Amino acid sequence: MAQIKVDGELIEVPDYYTLMQAAEAAGAEIPRFCYHERLSVAGNCRMCLVEVKGGPPKPQASCALSVKDLRPGPNGEPPEMFTNTPMVKKAREGVMEFLLINHPLDCPICDQGGECDLQDQAMAYGIDKSRYAENKRAVENKYIGPLVKTIMTRCIHCTRCVRFTTEVAGVSELGLIGRGEDAEITTYLERAMTSELQGNVVDLCPVGALTSRPFAFTARPWELVKTQSIDVMDAVGSNIRIDARGSEVMRIVPRLNEDINEEWISDKSRFIWDGLKSQRLDRPYLRKNGKLVATDWDSALSGVARAVRKAGAKVGAIAGDLAGVEEMYALKKLLNGLGSGHTDCRPAMSGIDPGLDRAAYIFNPTIAGIEKADALLIIGANPRKEASLVNARIRKAWRQNDMPIGLIGDKADLTYDYQYLGNDLAALKDVANGTSKFSRALKAAKHPIILVGEGALSHASQGKQAGRDVMALAAKIAADCGALSEEWNGFGVLHNAAARVGGLDIGFVPGEGGVCSADQAALCARGDIEVMFLLGADEVDMNAFGDAFVVYIGSHGDAGAHRADAILPAAAYTEKSATYVNTEGRVQMSVRAVFPPGEAKEDWAIVRALSGHLRKKLPFDSLGELRAHLYEDFPHLARLDAIKKGDVAALSSLADGGSAGSPDLVFSSPVRDFYLTNPICRASAVMGECAQLAAGASLKAAE
Repeated sequence: MAQIKVDGELIEVPDYYTLMQAAEAAGAEIPRFCYHERLSVAGNCRMCLVEVKGGPPKPQASCALSVKDLRPGPNGEPPEMFTNTPMVKKAREGVMEFLLINHPLDCPICDQGGECDLQDQAMAYGIDKSRYAENKRAVENKYIGPLVKTIMTRCIHCTRCVRFTTEVAGVSELGLIGRGEDAEITTYLERAMTSELQGNVVDLCPVGALTSRPFAFTARPWELVKTQSIDVMDAVGSNIRIDARGSEVMRIVPRLNEDINEEWISDKSRFIWDGLKSQRLDRPYLRKNGKLVATDWDSALSGVARAVRKAGAKVGAIAGDLAGVEEMYALKKLLNGLGSGHTDCRPAMSGIDPGLDRAAYIFNPTIAGIEKADALLIIGANPRKEASLVNARIRKAWRQNDMPIGLIGDKADLTYDYQYLGNDLAALKDVANGTSKFSRALKAAKHPIILVGEGALSHASQGKQAGRDVMALAAKIAADCGALSEEWNGFGVLHNAAARVGGLDIGFVPGEGGVCSADQAALCARGDIEVMFLLGADEVDMNAFGDAFVVYIGSHGDAGAHRADAILPAAAYTEKSATYVNTEGRVQMSVRAVFPPGEAKEDWAIVRALSGHLRKKLPFDSLGELRAHLYEDFPHLARLDAIKKGDVAALSSLADGGSAGSPDLVFSSPVRDFYLTNPICRASAVMGECAQLAAGASLKAAE
């Protein structure tokens, strides 16, 4: 620790702190444009100037000078800095005057208006006139993709966007070319950026040079009602803020959460909002004479009830990727009341055993814990597509610790270096037996992580046992390299669906006499299941249900709605309060930002209303009552933002199980197209354009 005086106040800070951090610790505000806490120091905007006592007779850039660089006084007094002297004031006014030399006077029409750092700091630290009367420089706008709009005349060359794409996203596609007055930020070849995190440059840009292309000129920030919620586009559970006007979601931006997403979100999370308005189911439908016909709620629920009463216990249910815990809990209660155990929330032929402890299906090291890791083995996953922000954490740890990474699965660009070990079970066995060159790196590590993806655990053609063999081998590797202890549990399953862990937690898996989702489809084809409930499940084979009566409870007209015999329109994640458990087992809750369209209702309420028509009334009439029952059965779900740890001993026993496994078992990521993974994505025109660009880039790369 070191002592320093800031504006006469003596404080104690770590000696590696910059002067800017020391000033903020003392409560002094330092303006800045180029500096950002999560990016490297550039020191090129010069807005953060301060005066240092005993230093050179000129202002100093506080972002680039550390506390330990300052000299003490002649008698050993602590060094001093000043943030509000006449020298500092004059220096900041001069810097602001220089920054505004070429900046266009288009504040009234700039899409950054109301959220512009340049505007705010010009008012706070600038002067009311300029001495420059020369013509302003103009810069041609660049095309960098369908997500980010450029007005490069406004650019002040802070290089935040360049540093973010290079350091955090790991895609070196933006850069500064030219010198002096000819300097420009560009994508070099003026092609669309390919990073799944590129939308974050919109938040980073302190001026209006980079703005959201889909959101441009649709609303002003002060018109929007802001709701803090949770993202469900993957299993990370990123914290987001939903901005809405009236009944429309206008944009989605990130919220700070150091344990999960820091201050970033993926492009899918950010730009999905136009899909919330398209292809919506806003009224109930029943199939009559082979065609879906719009009807009222009472008729639709009565029609479903007739089919269920006729089927008796021959009823099944599959939960989709976006289902909340409350609706899964309600549907499970309903099916149990009908005498059916046919419930499942896992992919087809998943190796996740519902009888195992929680430690066997959550990401035990936690997302923030990745930064402590000193070795990582990825099995059957592509984190860049399945969980972009987990991939960014891995890259961060790799840059900081030079962490060795091994990959068994699809060979892909993950934005960091790794040792490619193969893509099949034989490669995994080599690591387990200690014959792989990567085994030594794992055993030498103090905090190794064994990351198992769903591509390694779900094998539709090989059966459930194949995935269980993989899990047993992965647990054995974790045990052998010392990753299973009370101090450090390095075994983690990376899910790609927001509903998965919550469904497993409440037991939305085959109950007594029940079978998994793939086997339920087979029973439908044989006529042994007569009614099938799809709770937003669109990622299943719709042709496998035979003549079963399919009831689709969901928000969008996707594959499930096309196959359905009855459609009960439900709310999207922005239109309901629901509990979600992310891949690390953290319990979070979404908050309703707008109301569902038309006659659509919240999913749990639909299930509750159906139970009344079936004379199997569920024991709750409100969301509060439902949650009271839920928390009584599963107390850990009441502890928001907390993680219930799994039993390490259960993982150690799992390592002793498993059989030889199929020798030709190949691991491949289940996510083929990052932009089209769920019904909301597929309804989004923006995501469709991104998918087309990505497919075109892949074809060019293949050529």
